Amino acid sequence: MKNLEKKVAIVTGGNSGIGYAAAAELTAKGAKVIITGRNKEALAKAEKELNVTGIVSDQSDLKSIDSLVEQVKNQFGKVDILFLNAGIASFAPVDSASEEHYDSIMNVNVKGVYFTVQKVLPILNDGGSIIFNTSINAHVGMPNSSVYASSKAAVLSLNKVFATELAPRKIRVNAVSPGPVETPLYGKLGLEKAEVEGFGAVLAEKILLKRFGQSSEIAKTVGFLASDDASFITGTEIVVDGGLTVNAVV
Repeated sequence: MKNLEKKVAIVTGGNSGIGYAAAAELTAKGAKVIITGRNKEALAKAEKELNVTGIVSDQSDLKSIDSLVEQVKNQFGKVDILFLNAGIASFAPVDSASEEHYDSIMNVNVKGVYFTVQKVLPILNDGGSIIFNTSINAHVGMPNSSVYASSKAAVLSLNKVFATELAPRKIRVNAVSPGPVETPLYGKLGLEKAEVEGFGAVLAEKILLKRFGQSSEIAKTVGFLASDDASFITGTEIVVDGGLTVNAVV
């Protein structure tokens, strides 16, 4: 159902994984979609495949965010939907995590997200929708994920505060927290294919539905939160994890 016709959406990090699937979902619902990414070639490929507008932008660079907003304003005027999907994930134990490890994650996942919202607000229509892509890592205490988990927990806090601050403008602010999802991300973590498959097999047994999620399944939740079907939902986190976080330990 095309319930997002005449809407304009920004999807950060929209050239792969969940961002790509979300851009496809929002487009299918009738929205005009702008995707961002740091890789010019990957962005151009996604732009062509999805029939969307691609803008090269680095979420960790505030000047780059300014440029993004200016380009969107000049080309589209106002926007209605902001899906803050761009983020990075890397892992290290607390006894050896470096300052670079900490700063690289926080600069993109927290600082970049915070200032993207701030800088997009002037061109975001009243009654619009902001959606954060967070993670169940903020809740589960997975070893070696302290900085990444902290970054997602911080965004969940922003989710509630922004929902309160932006309520006078009827802007709804929500978060979607995926569990394990089959995305290219796992290939970027320095793991061999066999290691990823072995990890996946063990983890899948902990998931009530006995499988990893698909990016398209997360995207459908994003599409719901972006639409008027979610008109009375704000300040909420929707967990999409196949039942992982409610599985009994014994």
